[in-house]
Amino acid sequence: MALSIEEASSLNTDTKSKNGKIINNYFDGLEVTSVHKILFFIIMLAYFFEQMDNWNFGFIAPALMKSWGITMADVGKINFAYFVAMTLGGLTGGVISDFIGRRKTFLGSILLFSISSIANGFAPNVEIFTLTRALTGFGIFCMMVTSQVYIAEITPSATRGKWQSLTASVGFMAAPLVGILCRIVVPMSPDAWRYIFFVGGFGLIGFFMGLKYLKESPRWLVAKGRIDEAEKVIEEVSHVKVDLSEAAAKVEPKINVLEVIIGLFSKKYILRTFVIFFFVVLTVPAGFVITNWTPTLLSQRGFGVEDALTASTLLMFGVPAGCYFSSLIADKGGRKIPMAAMAISVAILALIFGRLEGMIPIIICGFLLIAANMALNFITFSYIAENYPTKMRNTSTGIHNASGRLATAALQVYVPVVFAQYHFAGVYNMVAILVCIPVAALLLWGMKTGGKSLEDIS
Repeated sequence: MALSIEEASSLNTDTKSKNGKIINNYFDGLEVTSVHKILFFIIMLAYFFEQMDNWNFGFIAPALMKSWGITMADVGKINFAYFVAMTLGGLTGGVISDFIGRRKTFLGSILLFSISSIANGFAPNVEIFTLTRALTGFGIFCMMVTSQVYIAEITPSATRGKWQSLTASVGFMAAPLVGILCRIVVPMSPDAWRYIFFVGGFGLIGFFMGLKYLKESPRWLVAKGRIDEAEKVIEEVSHVKVDLSEAAAKVEPKINVLEVIIGLFSKKYILRTFVIFFFVVLTVPAGFVITNWTPTLLSQRGFGVEDALTASTLLMFGVPAGCYFSSLIADKGGRKIPMAAMAISVAILALIFGRLEGMIPIIICGFLLIAANMALNFITFSYIAENYPTKMRNTSTGIHNASGRLATAALQVYVPVVFAQYHFAGVYNMVAILVCIPVAALLLWGMKTGGKSLEDIS
């Protein structure tokens, strides 16, 4: 049942009535409804299988090394291809979703990474495996970039960071669960790892649910001049009739990719671009060393394959825990304060983790390290999407996130080298250094975005 004008206006004292509608700024000032939660559930489901595909290789790599006789350098090359493809997926997702919409791009990405995961399971050799793994990475990050922007655009400003993190905390339960699955399945036979990739194909469930229930972003519709459709979506989601004529009047003409790139370095946005780029290209590669390399590094440190899987599985419970924790703090301190706090926490925990001995201390510290890293990641995801206007948002988000993945790809070939020269502790010393360097720039020049309307920020 639709709210009355008086009830809806009570949600936001700045709203006014016009022709029986509420004049507001999209969802700002309105409540999160059951329909919102259905949309969030679809994203959670997509995250779950996307993260199953994203994390499984870290658990499977030791068994793959044994089964196919490949080395850590070969694992580095597979990861390199994966992250290069992620880079391209982020760029492509950002650009395409600005042209064809968030909904179509999101659904197409799920379809791609689900089919590619199944193809991974059938790969006959390391060359084909590397190719299908790259396609998986392309689809995963295309979806991730699109979903970050989508959540930002359909959520009230007061709880944007909370819902960005809550959807992830549920979806990212896949990280420990895929660890448990690998712990059970991988030791069964030399080729049992293939079954893990087949399970990733169940992401098609999210695709079919999204076909039926997922709505297009009203902000994207308004940017395309489809105001009536945007108002209808908001009414369907929030049960409030809204008038977006004032919001539409503020929308600037759509610009192409080259103009977005130029805009990133314009006088208005260059400082934001510098701070975000500097932060992302250092913290993202460090985070992926923690999450993707730890199982392999533990096995090289002297843990057996089964013990490494057990330890890594327990560590991965830090993934959803960190996402949930970020939902509690993400909207505080204008967003950048919790980002800085989490980055410093990651650095301290990495230094400790690299020097610990014994399975129990490693599991406890590793859990906290991964939790802090995931909290940092998801507060950062919200922050990037908030810093630019609708006409630039998805493309600029794709560019920034892709730059982080490209830096991650470059780092993959150096992790085995650092491990060989400086051992386990040296790798995590490197992590601590990388996450600490950009914190000062963020605190000095980063914008405070938490709790503000996207239009007011931009």
